[in-house]
Amino acid sequence: MRFIHYNICYATGPKMHDSMRSSARNLQRISAFLRQLEPDLVGLIEVDHGSYRTGGKNQAELLAGALGHYHSHSIKYAEKSFWRHVPVLRKQGNAFLTRGRIRNETFHFFEHGMKRLVIELELEHLVVYLVHLALGSRIRHRQLGELYNLVKTTKKPCLVTGDFNALWGEHEINLFLAATGLQNANRDSIPTYPSNAPHRHLDFVLHSKEIVIRDFQVPAIQLSDHLPLVVDFDVHVDVDLRKMSRPPHCYCPLQLDDDPIVFDAV
Repeated sequence: MRFIHYNICYATGPKMHDSMRSSARNLQRISAFLRQLEPDLVGLIEVDHGSYRTGGKNQAELLAGALGHYHSHSIKYAEKSFWRHVPVLRKQGNAFLTRGRIRNETFHFFEHGMKRLVIELELEHLVVYLVHLALGSRIRHRQLGELYNLVKTTKKPCLVTGDFNALWGEHEINLFLAATGLQNANRDSIPTYPSNAPHRHLDFVLHSKEIVIRDFQVPAIQLSDHLPLVVDFDVHVDVDLRKMSRPPHCYCPLQLDDDPIVFDAV
């Protein structure tokens, strides 16, 4: 199974001063990148659900349509939050895209922080949690405690993925890993931010012991301020209904609108 985690920065590109511009052209580039990798499951952080940047269109739905996937998405602020009434911000959220049918979806919200959404997606053999943790370290610590309470009730093999904003380093999540028994798929601690000169490991894919990582890559592609994570894995289940594993992907040049994009692996 191939999973991609990607903070796409609302498809506005890697430069902060472009964060309020139209996202249409760069979203096409992200779509082409995802289609080339043929993922089974995609976790997207910072998705525009229909502000002026997208012409009122939901980026999750557009990308799902391009991939032929199902989708699950929500705004990342609590349902009664002030931020749900602020223009542009009220259209900002996270999303899953999945080739397989969705068995169940639940939108949890942390008790603390500005960004509170946790998407829980149940597939046939797998449960996946998608998060975007707070910038403040104290709030992050509280959110990790709340996330532990969700994960510990999971009966199926699980992934916990997202932008953890671990600004103080990976040691921030050591207690969470010890308590949950999850493992970090990024065993070499490859940095994911910023995309033009990565030196911080902010994005994580954590997995339970029933999941075996076959391949892990961080493509050096600058379509966002974060780099994507590409993970091929197997899930140990009682009845094995998985497809045959595929070889690691070759990041080859892709031509889009006469403007070449080259995918390299870090």
